[in-house]
Amino acid sequence: MVGWLYERECTVFRFVNLTCHSRYLTSLFGFVTHAGGARTTILSTLLLLALLPAPIKVWGLQAAFALAASHIPVHLIKKYYPRHRPYLAMPETKMLVYPLKDHSFPSGHTTAIFSVLTPFVFHLPSLALPLIALGSLVALSRIYLGHHYPSDVLVGVLLGGGSGILSTLILG
Repeated sequence: MVGWLYERECTVFRFVNLTCHSRYLTSLFGFVTHAGGARTTILSTLLLLALLPAPIKVWGLQAAFALAASHIPVHLIKKYYPRHRPYLAMPETKMLVYPLKDHSFPSGHTTAIFSVLTPFVFHLPSLALPLIALGSLVALSRIYLGHHYPSDVLVGVLLGGGSGILSTLILG
């Protein structure tokens, strides 16, 4: 069963990474992937804390707490369940940026973007669609760029979204 699931996952990975390439998508995903990076997510939460007016400053605090809390399980999972990145397992993988040195599972970029966006989805439901679309583009970019398998980003969505929900409930 595990082998069958892995083969299906590799099929999806190859479709996104090898079949769907275009100059437009490469530019789009090369840019949007950084929205889930450490610099962007940390800086954006600090800016939200600094710029939001007092009554809604708690939203920025929820996003910052979710970001920090979400990366504890990411670090532990990467350490105790090391998974080679797809470009190490599949030599045909298209790589557009330099290879990363840590493990693939789960996706830290995806976890980060969903942890920061989730509190705002709760507080501003009218922005849910564009915020979830942004998070989904970051997740898809990680596969497109050859850094993650689909299950890596799926677990990142769950960890980031879960930490965002918990931070919203705890710091509500």
